[in-house]
Amino acid sequence: MTRDGSFDPEDQNAREVAAEAGQDHEEFLSLLPHYYRGEVGQMSTHLSRLDLTTDWAIALLTAVLALSFGSVDSPPYFILLGMLALIMFLLFDVRRYRTYDATRSRVRLIEENVFANAFDPSGTIHRNWRGELGDDLRKPTLKVSRLEALSRRLRRVYLPLLTVLLLAWLFRITVFVSGENPLETAAIPGIPGAVVVGIVTAVYLGALLLALWPTSREAKGEFHGEEPGEWKTEE
Repeated sequence: MTRDGSFDPEDQNAREVAAEAGQDHEEFLSLLPHYYRGEVGQMSTHLSRLDLTTDWAIALLTAVLALSFGSVDSPPYFILLGMLALIMFLLFDVRRYRTYDATRSRVRLIEENVFANAFDPSGTIHRNWRGELGDDLRKPTLKVSRLEALSRRLRRVYLPLLTVLLLAWLFRITVFVSGENPLETAAIPGIPGAVVVGIVTAVYLGALLLALWPTSREAKGEFHGEEPGEWKTEE
């Protein structure tokens, strides 16, 4: 407030009004749930966008299969175009996954150091979690590398879809039309069939290698372990 009683947004007390909440435990704990709900809502939005990309990829796969096997006159390279489109979806998906993980990381930081400690007061996991969260809110950064995001999304979603198209393509050039030479059937106008087979093999092996590549774990909030927890079991 200025001397005449008017509000001055550039005044230090006005600019740093939230600093008081950070120093007072009661005010901080009353502010935290509102922030947490906002982050969860943002995370849900990013997750919905991620799921939407997957839904479109599955719809594309279905359309490609229907188009490719609807008639014996349908060229086999329709399936190859479907593979190319899936790879494009994968690239969009990787970006969305990294954005989703950035929001999820903040949510998990709060859950690990606030709510987990409230239910089981055994100490915080991150000593400077408030400082880390504040820094990330001031300068948001992506937490997971492109390589790990690519590997995860390939392994969990896109490699199975690409495998379906690969098997469909192999069936299309070998069995679907009897009496045809597979290499001649695999050919694309201007590209011999042997070259097409070599390119498809190289692309699929590359995707398989990326999916299985042992990357360091950077994604935040993933489930730990494969065994189901026993905490729901009644004694």
